[in-house]
Amino acid sequence: MIDWLLHGTIPVAGGVLLVREVVGNLFGLASAVLGMRRLVWAWPVGVIGNVLLFTVFVTGEISGATADPLWGQAGRQVFFIAVSLYGWWKWSSSRAEGGAADGGAITVRWATARERVMLVVLAGAGYAAAYALLLQIGSWGPTTEAWILAGSMLATYGMARGWVEFWLVWILVDIVGVTTLINAGFYPTAGMYVVYGGFCVVGFIAWRRAERNAHDDGTPRRDVEEVSA
Repeated sequence: MIDWLLHGTIPVAGGVLLVREVVGNLFGLASAVLGMRRLVWAWPVGVIGNVLLFTVFVTGEISGATADPLWGQAGRQVFFIAVSLYGWWKWSSSRAEGGAADGGAITVRWATARERVMLVVLAGAGYAAAYALLLQIGSWGPTTEAWILAGSMLATYGMARGWVEFWLVWILVDIVGVTTLINAGFYPTAGMYVVYGGFCVVGFIAWRRAERNAHDDGTPRRDVEEVSA
């Protein structure tokens, strides 16, 4: 089973797909569903998918469309693992304290004006840094991969904090990611990005509704109080 997972392929028209790429994306999809429901298991499930996808992107040549590793895609898997540990801890701590009134692990909220400015600044700085780094190490498409890397960092951190806006950032990442992955020949991952995009829209609606319900019910919003303090 382990050998099949690490080295197995799935025949498709015109070539093969790595089992790791397909299974890794299935774990990613499961993580997105669990995250939409604000369940702590979203984080460890996502980590498994991140590890598998890192091994896919760092090897580069899969379909023959490109011989260069997608370092932006591979690098963001490493960041996902790091931030997922933070998100796992934060959501677990919130859950231990009672979690959200509706049963979610964390009470969601909109980012404050100051936090939104911080996100914009970090997006610009993160893109510039990622682009410069990817140019140096030689990635397949540094222009688009830099945004995928920087945007993914912001979105994952926003999810850990419980900010509703993180879904919107993911949608912007998905728009760029689908085109990049198709051109690079990573068709299963590109297809999953399309699915992710749909889940992001549904997730945004669900979190927005949860935020409204928390506000209407008068539920304490600890994160907002902490920022204001």
